[in-house]
Amino acid sequence: MRDNILLTYALVDILFLVSGVLLLAFALTTQSMGHQTPTVTTAARDIILKQAAPVSATIGNAVLVFITFLISIAAMVMPMTRGWLKLNGYMTAVCALFTMILGLSMWVDTLRTRSNLSVVWADQPASTQSLIQQALKCCGYANSTSPPFVVDSQCPSAVEAATQIGCVGPFSTYANNFLDPIFTGAFGIVGVDVALILAITMVVKDRAEKERYRHIDEKNGAGAI
Repeated sequence: MRDNILLTYALVDILFLVSGVLLLAFALTTQSMGHQTPTVTTAARDIILKQAAPVSATIGNAVLVFITFLISIAAMVMPMTRGWLKLNGYMTAVCALFTMILGLSMWVDTLRTRSNLSVVWADQPASTQSLIQQALKCCGYANSTSPPFVVDSQCPSAVEAATQIGCVGPFSTYANNFLDPIFTGAFGIVGVDVALILAITMVVKDRAEKERYRHIDEKNGAGAI
């Protein structure tokens, strides 16, 4: 007879594993991008990822997810045990908290985008500032003189640069639009974690019921189910 409760647990557990794969893929992709030579199309993206994406923490989170998944396998192959299931539930809760903290960290960064980016901009070499100016069609940061723009094809002279907007507006908008789907995805992964915790709770309750009935049958002399 098919155990629908256990099947539901297994399906949600697979989604949980997929979330770990996504976390690891995101972290490794971000890490790889950080080692590439910036171009007009990638400079702004790479700076934002380097500033806002906690690569090491995300890799650690993914590893924790994989360890938790291995614990779930032990819980599945031992059909009457509840200890492994409870450990699986506790570990899943830790994963959910970890991912939630990462998502909240990125969300808080979007609330302080302008102040954060002013520091980031000042730390960039002139070549990178030039790439951002060309990509976002702007000159300088607050305006063409504060701090001063970098001479390039977008801002060839002071007169031309004065007619262009500063990069703070477009850079902030780009950063927020780029980060919004990422931290939203993190919160979505937390949703999967919560679903797995609920599935684990159902399996624990189901196994407790089966254990109770088994003891009743043993007392009545019917033997174990």
